[in-house]
Amino acid sequence: MPDAPSSDVRLLAPAQVGEILGVSVDEVIALVMEGRLRGMRVGSPARWRVESESVSAYLDDQAEEARRMALWRQSQTASFPELWGTGIVRDPD
Repeated sequence: MPDAPSSDVRLLAPAQVGEILGVSVDEVIALVMEGRLRGMRVGSPARWRVESESVSAYLDDQAEEARRMALWRQSQTASFPELWGTGIVRDPD
């Protein structure tokens, strides 16, 4: 009897990745083609598989980008004196 799959699966099907990311299979393949996810074609017939570690790294990158964009939006609403710590604040909240 074959062993049950372990929790450290290295390769995921594009449908699984799409479910994790909330996107379509075509978008997953596009992310692989753009190099934002690491994937390869394996088996016969060859089918796409995506490295699970690259999915985690992609999610981390997206979270960091969202964090930076939030900081950027905050800095756009702040005045220069608020950012530098000196001078008159024109529009206090």
